[in-house]
Amino acid sequence: MGLSDAELDAVRAIERAGGAEDDLEAFFAEAVQARPVREVHVEPFLIARHPLTVAQARHWLPEYEDAYTESDSGTARFEDDLDDLLDALPFRLPSEVEWEYAARAGTTTLTFRGDGKPDEDQVLDDFADDERTAAAENAFGLAAMGSANEICADVWIPHFTDAPADARPRTGDGPRAVRGGAADLYPWQGCDEWLLLSATRDESHDFTAVRPAASLPTD
Repeated sequence: MGLSDAELDAVRAIERAGGAEDDLEAFFAEAVQARPVREVHVEPFLIARHPLTVAQARHWLPEYEDAYTESDSGTARFEDDLDDLLDALPFRLPSEVEWEYAARAGTTTLTFRGDGKPDEDQVLDDFADDERTAAAENAFGLAAMGSANEICADVWIPHFTDAPADARPRTGDGPRAVRGGAADLYPWQGCDEWLLLSATRDESHDFTAVRPAASLPTD
């Protein structure tokens, strides 16, 4: 788990080839947030194929309104109502370990597609609208991984130093960690959204999507 030297080298190779539209100095400066790389043991778990949709959110929060999508099948984004949802939801949030395991889908590359920069058509095919986002599966059959900011159970700590060697979330006070977010960036052609990699992480700020998870039943 984490942003490896090989992945950083792959980003530098893309930059040298002229594939970066923005200055990547900030990206490299913040790479420490996803380091050091470490081996983590992950117990079997269940995770939703897609983040909660607007229609699914209304199952638990009937008064839920969404300002970011006009479609009931679109990914729901939560702000002030996040705690209400988590109180009502009969599932839990994935830990960061579980989220990254799910996003990587057995890979150790920048994205589950490899170390290359996704071309514009590929990014648009994955995230341009709700229907195509829902169809963009990785090798685990999970859709929209990396599309929206997805909140995790962990409290935000800006590195992995002294993190548990298993999939338990890190606890404490403060904002939670989020993963993904490519579809929440604009414009598509000028923000290097391809840098939202399997290992990229940040602290939660505004709205966030929720991808429910659950421990695998032991019986």
